[in-house]
Amino acid sequence: MSLEARDRIPSGPLWLAGTYAPTLDAGRARTRTLAEGDVVVSQHTASVFGDTLSELAGTGAQPRPGQLEAVAALVEGHERVLVVQATGWGKSLVYWTATRLTRSAGAGPTVVISPLLALMRDQIAAAARVGLVATSVNSANVDEWEAVFQGLREDSIDVLLVSPERLANPRFADLALPLLARSGLLVIDEAHCISDWGVDFRPDYQRLTGLLLHLGPATPVLATTATANARVTADVAVQLGASTRVLRGPLARSSLELSVVPGLSAVERFAWVDQSLGQMPGSGIVYCPTVDMCEALTEHLAAQGHTVAAYNGTTDAADRVRIEDALRANTLKAVVATSALGMGYDKPDLAFCIHLGSPSSPVAYYQQVGRAGRQLDHALGILLPAGDTDEALWSYFASASLPDPMMARAVLNALAGAPMTLADLEADTGGRRTRLEALLKQLHVDGAVRRDGSRWVRTDLDWTYDQAKYDSVIAERRAEAGLMRQYATGARCLMQVLIEALDDPEAQACGRCSVCTGNLPGPGPRPNEQAVTAAATYLRGRARIIEPRKLWPRGGSRTGRIVACSPGRAVAYANDPGWPALVEELGGHDAPPSAELIDALIAVLGQWRPARPAALVTVPDPHQPQRSGGIGEALSDRLRLPCIQALTWTGPAVPDALASGAHVAQVQHRLAWTAGVAVPPSGILLVSASARTRWTLTVAAAMLREAGATDVLPLVAHLRP
Repeated sequence: MSLEARDRIPSGPLWLAGTYAPTLDAGRARTRTLAEGDVVVSQHTASVFGDTLSELAGTGAQPRPGQLEAVAALVEGHERVLVVQATGWGKSLVYWTATRLTRSAGAGPTVVISPLLALMRDQIAAAARVGLVATSVNSANVDEWEAVFQGLREDSIDVLLVSPERLANPRFADLALPLLARSGLLVIDEAHCISDWGVDFRPDYQRLTGLLLHLGPATPVLATTATANARVTADVAVQLGASTRVLRGPLARSSLELSVVPGLSAVERFAWVDQSLGQMPGSGIVYCPTVDMCEALTEHLAAQGHTVAAYNGTTDAADRVRIEDALRANTLKAVVATSALGMGYDKPDLAFCIHLGSPSSPVAYYQQVGRAGRQLDHALGILLPAGDTDEALWSYFASASLPDPMMARAVLNALAGAPMTLADLEADTGGRRTRLEALLKQLHVDGAVRRDGSRWVRTDLDWTYDQAKYDSVIAERRAEAGLMRQYATGARCLMQVLIEALDDPEAQACGRCSVCTGNLPGPGPRPNEQAVTAAATYLRGRARIIEPRKLWPRGGSRTGRIVACSPGRAVAYANDPGWPALVEELGGHDAPPSAELIDALIAVLGQWRPARPAALVTVPDPHQPQRSGGIGEALSDRLRLPCIQALTWTGPAVPDALASGAHVAQVQHRLAWTAGVAVPPSGILLVSASARTRWTLTVAAAMLREAGATDVLPLVAHLRP
């Protein structure tokens, strides 16, 4: 079709600069050509796009390059489209516009696959702003499912948001899959999760390939992500279909000023954040690698007068909503969070993101730091690397999410006999529950097992472990950790390192980061002595409570409720920032305990102040017999308590990776009572150099109670996660 010049969408510098505003003319249904005839755009599509843009971003807002092209490819071309664009580019504008167009044309509702409840809440609110009725089906609103599906049957709902995990739920499948055949649009948000190579790979996302089969043949599909390198992009595109259109834009963020503050100790990192919050404008997020660090930093910052809240995997749904809203309203200076507050959280004026410790790859870091500065001219992204702690976490996460081939075979062999519950499998295979749950999810996605109520059933599929594939995944993750190591050293432009990791061909030095300018935000390279002292005092004064086990697991000789010990105390937990030297000592070669370790144990007892015990008993430790015995002797001398050698250990240590029942059975086999030894009918202090599962402590305490002790008080130097 020949078009008048004034009706053509500019394809040159004007369009690329993002200054094009559609001319609205509802009276004519003309077509327009974008990118040299690649995508045909009708006048109506351009008009609705302009309206949606204004409603979401305000009057006078300008589109970004590629947005209208993506809408047209979906609505005019009924295509499958993968959009890889920087955080804040406006991917949701594309699918809300497309939804308005498909719904006005009589199509069924849009289905959005969204990974997080926080993201769903933001999307539901955004949909309402453009006049769409959106709702979700998730684990937090099971009681509302029937009303939602009734609304879908009545066609009164425009958008259904679901998590990929819902696709594994038989009840959801029975109700929802028949509705997909009339869906007007399928949206897969955070689509990098589909790929094994993606930083947030989630097995349930792989079900989406099967979900595509339930769509009508002309139903468009939109997949979006900001964190996909070339390999992930290609992998996701193949899974969407051979004719998938990939729209990829530049990923550099001109509003972000990136910085790395290297060489700080764990205590200094706490102090640095404390000082910096008082100097930074606006509000933001402080990311921590673990739940324990998240809660510790929150407590310390609150004690220093900052308005902060903790947000992690243990935060319940109601509190998550409250905290998200408080951060949006700027009534909190910062949310101290794990990656639980990550993909999709939308606060356009978020002013800073600070990381204590490095994520496992530049891609993961880009995703999280990209929360800041979406609609600000200037925002801060600051990394406080954690050195050896980072390295340990990178090594763990390189393989943690991959199936263990030996355990997979054990599970499949166990299920070959008869269906089994998770508890049955735990007892039969010796696998720990959390690892079994992850493995069963992967085997379910692969089609090797299926659920039947609470039981797992083996299918007829001949499952094999793809060694070459998973070796490649591990190698790729280690390579990404190497890039993150390079970023953390600040050897060259930080933004350039990030976007090179995402295979952006336009990567170049940004001129804004701490490497390019030599400037550091906040207190600079080191916090002041007062802030460091306050952080150290807090961290060393934390009460590390050891909660007693409550029920004996299946597989051991003891059953029922456990009446063995009272809540105990530990000096350090995991990579404790308050006790780095002690954690290093306790994780090193066996040797007599240091004076600092004994002083720390005495200090913990002083803070704890339990009723004075009559004696102490040490738990024999096959890993570190010198240290364990030395702790008992030193405490006996300092506390003036008799040290009773009541317990002995035979054989090697019990692997922590065993399931609880198998672990307890082996502990009971190896831990023995010393013949002829008696304990007083009073309280006993049970001392151990380290503990992880707490089952050895529990069995030892049970033996002491059976021998006449009235109470057992566990005291542990290092409680490991």
